[in-house]
Order: sequence, then structure tokens, then C-alpha cells
Amino acid sequence: MEIPAEVESYRDRLWRREEVLKISDAASAETMIDDLGFCLGLTDVRTPLPSLYLAVCGRRDAHMPKNVQKDPEVSMAWNLKDDVMRRGKVYYSKLTKGRATFVSKRLVPHFKKIYGIPSEHEAERLTPTAMKVLEVLREEWESSTSDLREEAEIENRKDLTKALDELQRCMKVVPYEVLYEPKFTYLWTLAEERFPEEIAMDVTRDEAVEAIAEAFLRMQGFTEKGALSKATGISRAEAGAANQRLVEREVAIRVSPGVYRLNTKELQIQ
Repeated sequence: MEIPAEVESYRDRLWRREEVLKISDAASAETMIDDLGFCLGLTDVRTPLPSLYLAVCGRRDAHMPKNVQKDPEVSMAWNLKDDVMRRGKVYYSKLTKGRATFVSKRLVPHFKKIYGIPSEHEAERLTPTAMKVLEVLREEWESSTSDLREEAEIENRKDLTKALDELQRCMKVVPYEVLYEPKFTYLWTLAEERFPEEIAMDVTRDEAVEAIAEAFLRMQGFTEKGALSKATGISRAEAGAANQRLVEREVAIRVSPGVYRLNTKELQIQ
């Protein structure tokens, strides 16, 4: 489906895809993330979601170059990612589909409801390696990647990476600092330690899905069939029910089956 011009212009403003709106500091990045609700890290125009990289570039057609090491926009986006993660004013980790994701604090309880694993189900749903890492962090509270590998007695570095990715996806651990000297490493801590109020807050699943659906619609302006499910991993049935509730609240207008438009004068699409 071709995206209407009004929608592209709306996204240009909200996603900072304009030269005058592009970001260059952590505070501006945090403001954008709070405006959006959530966004990705270093994805380009090929992923139909806002990202820190797109906002640094300030244009619609930003493509990640082949030689990322020497590209100034990639370097700026990477450094901003580090700064935003370090400041801890928004949530950062690998979430759905293992993609680096920023989440506004107001949506952390809702994402946790969707992606989180209750403590009583950890042993049955987490891999043994992930459980080892989690146990170490619950004793130490924080640790570097190399120390985690040693303390959890994990021989294979790839196994540790998989375990950390697994724990990030279910919002158990987050990186909170990155060091480049004397060697590159992340520092890790428990999500509940980094964001105690947000992780402790409980919402119903319906509330969680609806809040994420609303953030997604406000971010996109106009959503195609199956877009919410594809972007977040929420089932189509739940996504459809949540979008219908947005219609009932007059937040959204149903254009056709599975297609919704944000109910705002900015998007009077003919």
C-alpha cells in the first residue's frame, strides 16, 4: 500500500526526518523517544519504524552505508545510543526480534507485561545458561560481560551472548554502561534495579496491548494491516481488538479491515 503524502509529512516531523529537526544530543533523543513512545536504534529506511539513526540523518531515505566504521552519521548515532543508555532516562535493550529498542518510561510497564516472564516461570521458560547469568546478577547486581562469563562459568562466548539477548528480550537485564578501554565491554544490571518503579508497576494485558497500540498508531499516523503485530510480536487478534478500542475512544478511525488512521486534523487523507 502506498503511504499517503500527509502521513509521510506527519512522520517526517515526529520521526525527525527533516534537516531542521534532526538530533545531535542525548536530551533531544530522549525527547523524541518520549514523543514516540518507543523507537529502534540503528535501523534505516528499510525498516518502517522510527529510529535514532534516521533522526540523526534527518531525512527519509537514510540508508546504512556498507562501511559503517568511517561514516559520521553512524558514529554519531552509535555515540548517542551510548549516551542515552548511560543516562537511564529511557529504557534501552534488545526487545522484539532482538532489535535494539528505546522505550519511554511511561510504556515500560506495558512492554514488561507483553514481553516479561514472571519470576515463578523463569526456571521453565528460560534456558539454563540464561538462568546462570540471572543468578549471578541477582547476587552481584552489576557485572561486565567478561566477569559474567567467568562467574556464571560459561565457556563459550556465543552462549553468553545468546543468554544476554534472551534476558533482554524478557526484560530481566539491561546494559547500563559501555566501556571501550582497556577493552570493549558492556556493564549489565537487573532491569528492576535500573528502572524499579516502572518494572514494579502492574497493568493488565489488555491495558498493555492498548497502550502499545496507541503509541504505535500515534507514531505511524496510519497503519497497514498486520503492521502492529509485525512490529511488536503482539498477536493479530489482540492487536485488532486493541485497535477497535482505540476507534471506540475516537483515537483512531477504521479505514478498512485492519487499516487504521489516527483521528487528527493533521491526517485528513482523501
